[in-house]
Amino acid sequence: QVQLVESGGGLVQAGGSLRLSCAASGRTFGYNVMGWYRQGSGKQRELVATIGSGGNTNYADSVKGRFTISRDNDKNTVYLQMNSLKPEDTAVYYCKLTRAPFPEVWGQGTLVTVSS
Repeated sequence: QVQLVESGGGLVQAGGSLRLSCAASGRTFGYNVMGWYRQGSGKQRELVATIGSGGNTNYADSVKGRFTISRDNDKNTVYLQMNSLKPEDTAVYYCKLTRAPFPEVWGQGTLVTVSS
């Protein structure tokens, strides 16, 4: 059974940077998509960015040009480099693995707080 463990969250000032990591344990062979989602206080969970096994990426408009998603397939790890952070980026960030035909797998989340 695949498990995802996120790390790298924390408190940062506006304009600063953080790098999130999500490590997948277990068997993740075959094509898959790994992604980052976030949920701010009182808000719905939203897509931040996704990356396929082949490296194709997709970003929410709100983070384009500031965030970069990448992955290391040998390490089964996906990263989210977040630059020029804004207070509105404050949220719990979740990693998700999508691999048909298996159920989606979510990580436990890591809190990112951006102070103004």
